Amino acid sequence: MVPYEFYLAAYRGGSISAQDWPAAEREACATLARYKRLYTVTAPPDIVDAESMAVCAMAEALVFNAQAEAGQGAVSSASIGSVSTSYAGASGVDMSAKAQAKRVYNACALYLDIYRGCG
Repeated sequence: MVPYEFYLAAYRGGSISAQDWPAAEREACATLARYKRLYTVTAPPDIVDAESMAVCAMAEALVFNAQAEAGQGAVSSASIGSVSTSYAGASGVDMSAKAQAKRVYNACALYLDIYRGCG
């Protein structure tokens, strides 16, 4: 279990609120446990608290996925006074199940080595 204080202080996160952290952390831990059942997952010796850092990164990816699915993703247009702008492709985030899983896996792989091969 990774405390919210670790997320804020060591990981230096800020995109997940204290209220949303328990659910995001629980899902990230469950996903990491699944990876450990399926693959060989090891912490590199040069990364301090690698597993906790991976849980934080995965939690952020999971929250991003949930927010993007709910339509709370990137800004597509903005206006201030009489000036407005639109951003092409702002809603072009791939939200397929495969892309969402890849985002979470890649977040984990930033901090942990994951061997998916045989032997």
